[in-house]
Formats: sequence, structure tokens, C-alpha cells
Amino acid sequence: MRFSSINIIIFIFLSVSVFQYGTVGQEKESLTLTLADAIGMALEKNWDIQISNQDVLKAEEQINEAYANAYPRLELSGQYVRYVELPVMFIPPNTAFNPSPNTMTFKLGSDNSYNGTISLSQVLYSQKVNTAIKIADDYSQFARAGSSATLQSTVLSVKKAFYSVLLMKELVKVTKQSYESALASYNNISALYRQGVASEYDQLRAEVQVANVQPAMIQTENNFTLSVNYLKSLLSIDINTPLEVKGEFDYTKADSTLIEETSAAALANNPFLRQLELQEALLDKSYIIERSEYFPMLAFFGQYSYQTQDNTFKFKDYNWAKSMMFGLQLSYTLFDGFRRGARMEQAIIDKQKVTLTRRKVEDGLKIQVLQARLKMNEAERKIYAQDKNLKQADKTVSIAQTRFKNGIGTQLELIDTQTALTFAATNRAQAIYEYLIAKSDWEYAVSIPIRKN
Repeated sequence: MRFSSINIIIFIFLSVSVFQYGTVGQEKESLTLTLADAIGMALEKNWDIQISNQDVLKAEEQINEAYANAYPRLELSGQYVRYVELPVMFIPPNTAFNPSPNTMTFKLGSDNSYNGTISLSQVLYSQKVNTAIKIADDYSQFARAGSSATLQSTVLSVKKAFYSVLLMKELVKVTKQSYESALASYNNISALYRQGVASEYDQLRAEVQVANVQPAMIQTENNFTLSVNYLKSLLSIDINTPLEVKGEFDYTKADSTLIEETSAAALANNPFLRQLELQEALLDKSYIIERSEYFPMLAFFGQYSYQTQDNTFKFKDYNWAKSMMFGLQLSYTLFDGFRRGARMEQAIIDKQKVTLTRRKVEDGLKIQVLQARLKMNEAERKIYAQDKNLKQADKTVSIAQTRFKNGIGTQLELIDTQTALTFAATNRAQAIYEYLIAKSDWEYAVSIPIRKN
């Protein structure tokens, strides 16, 4: 029975939302959403998209941080020192300043020391700083590509969840019709039994058929509730808010020209591949960063100090001394234990790993596009076959009902035709669902532009 397997898949896929959100509380205002409405709401409220947007903002700030290393650095510091024991200067013996045979000590400074300093430094040449700025800019693009990938993935999830709701809604209608048909058949046979036209076996068989259909109807209704709750979680809608989906659960053939054009451009438009390309560029610059350790760094510095020493706290009488200096500083690491070479090799290996990953994803994407197209074609053929099957099943039920009323057909024949009609309607709904899912997978693989409306 095909639609029972659907129920199991939907239950596994959606049951997490039940445990996450709990039972329904007080009634809230109902929402009615089309697929476009659901996608638009997800773009604004979905948690994953909001998190990826924060990553983009963080990347923008990292650009500012990288530029900060290229700007002048100005620092202000102040210091007060209280000497418990003053420092001393040693005067060697038998000198002009110390004719005695013993070394003498001479205390320096005062008990209290004050110092205020303003320092200025500016990097004049550093390959590392220049490359870091470029890395920050590439990382910003990397974050944007990641945000786009998250957006595409979320939209795919919303589409699948929305179509699952439509499928469950259709199956609820099919099972209700099956139940109502079985109930009507039971009522009709019961009336015939009371008139002595139908046998007790026919009445019991009709009653069993009603009992068999009812659990499937209840299970389908529960699965419909689960699918709605999962869609709510994707859209960040409160679990207690009633939600109604609005859309035709039907098949519309995709434009073959569009399929060919977009499938051919899938590699160029895929945001995840774009991320990997940017990651390769980042690792190229990481190699340059490590190599820059072999280059010197030149910086300008300047300092202005204002200081004094005194044993009293009569600040207005202090004798303050001023000093100022500036200069250039050249620094270069002569030997670091081969660390630089090892870091450069690691950067090369990391890039090779990303390159291999990108090629693997490219091959996988080609297969994904082809697989989605094959599934779309397969679903189209199923829909065509099930349309024909549904018409035949409906006609068969009418014939069986007429035969039974005229005393020619049996009640078992009538039940079998009604069951076949239910299966046909279920299989047609499943075929449409498979086509919509395959089309969604194809749109994701080829990165069809997302439209809110």
C-alpha cells in the first residue's frame, strides 16, 4: 500500500516538531499562506537565514578590523610609581668620584615618580597587513555566498514542507471520500438487509470495510497536522497559531527550454561552489601571509613624554621634564626553527583539499541536476498513467454500484472497486507530489532565482 509508506516517511520527517513545540494552547488568529507567502516569510523569519545574515555583518566588521592594522596607532598612558626603596647607582672604588677603597652607592630619584606618554606608530611596509586586508574582503564575499547557500537550502525545505502539507491535505480528502463511500455503502446494504434483499454476510462485510477505512483516515489527519507543524517551524510561526495553506495541488509541466538553459548554467550559479572558489582564493592569500614572514616589516614610531619626580605632594611646585623622540624600526626574523616553511606547506595542502572538494561537488551537482530531471520525467509518466487509471477506477465503481443494485454484482466486487479507486487517487496524489519535489530539487540544483512574490 503506497500511501502507508508516505505516512511513515512524513512521520519520521516531521515528528521532531511535535516534541519541540508541545501541545496546542489558546487559539490565535489564523494565517493563510500561499507558497510565495511562505517563502517570503521564511526569508524574513527563518532562524538559519537570520544567523547567516549575522555572519555577513560580522564579515563586514572584519574588513574594518583588517584596515585598522594599516592606520596609525595612537596610545596615551600615565604612570605613578611610589618607591619603597630608591634605585641606586654604584660608584667603583679608587676613582675621582670615590677615592675610598670600597664601592659606594648613590640613591637616584625621588620617592614619587609621575610619567605621562603619548605614542604614535605607523606601519610603512608589511606584506602581511596588505594581504590581510584582501583576505577580509574575500571573506566578506565568502560569507555572502554562504548566506545565499543557506537561503537556497531554506527555500528548498519550505517548498518540500509546503508540498507535504498539500499532499496530506489531498490524502485527507481521499480517505474521507473513501470513508464516506464505505459508510454510504454500509447504510445502503443495511437497508437492503432489513428488507431481506441483502444477506447478513453482506452487511457484516460492509461494516468491516468502514472499520478498516476509519484508522487510515485518522492517521492521515494526524500526518496532516504534523506536516503543518513542521512548516510552522521553518517559518518561525508559533505552534499555537492556526495555519491554512492555499494552493492547487496539481501538475504543471516545466518549460523544457528553461530546463535546458538553466541546467547548463548550474555550475556557474551554484552558491556553494562559489563558496569553495572563494575559499581557494582565501587559502592562496593565506599562503602569501605565511610567506610574508620572510619579508621585513618597517614602521615609524614617535613618543612624547611628560615626567617628574618629587618627595612632596605639592604638585604646583613640581619640576616637570619634557622629552620627545621619533624614529624608524625595521624588524626581520632570521631563524624560527623552520616554522614558516611548515606553515606555507600547510597552506598549500589546505588549498589542494578545497580544490579536490570543489571538483567533487561539481561532479555531484551534475548528477544531482540529471537525477532531478529524470525524476521529473518519471513523475510525469506516473501522473499520466494515474490520470487514466483514476478515470477507469471511477467508472468501475459506477458499474459495480449499478451491478450490485440490480442484483448482478456482489458486495465484495463493490468493495474491491472502491478500494481500487482510493488507491488510484492516492497514487495520483503521490505522483504529483513526486513531481513537485523533483522540480524543487532541480530548482535548487540549478539555483533558480528566488522570488518572494
